[in-house]
Amino acid sequence: MKKIAVFPGSFDPITKGHESIVLRAAPLFDELIVAIGINAEKQGFFPLEQRIQWIKKTFQGHSNIKVMKYQGLTVDFCKEIGARFILRGLRTSADFEFERSIGQINKQLDRTHEIETVFLLSEMEHTPLNSSIVRSVFQVGGDVNNFIPNAIDLSTFKKEQ
Repeated sequence: MKKIAVFPGSFDPITKGHESIVLRAAPLFDELIVAIGINAEKQGFFPLEQRIQWIKKTFQGHSNIKVMKYQGLTVDFCKEIGARFILRGLRTSADFEFERSIGQINKQLDRTHEIETVFLLSEMEHTPLNSSIVRSVFQVGGDVNNFIPNAIDLSTFKKEQ
């Protein structure tokens, strides 16, 4: 059976922290799906299709890393595509407490108990980094290039708006 993992998130936008977690986790799995969750009640800042293209560009050349979008529960998406692992990155102890709770709820939702949550620690330089901070800096005209993968050029996004 293939070892398939799902790394769920909004990736609005993808950060160097996300990129690091994915690249470090990729050798552990046969297939790693970067899964953009769609919440009908939340409007993303960056358009969904743009986020998909950025993720594809970030991981081009890595044949076992794919990008997909999904709606609904992450555990249901995992079952649908045959994934047995949910990958999560941890920056701080607060992240651990939050993610532990989510992982335990996912265990209860997955009555087969076949889906495991796997945690990877972020690299120290990425600890303060998250998509909300990147968006905030970007929205006020700050330079976010140190916080996003090198494959992404937000200056072109500004020009398209």
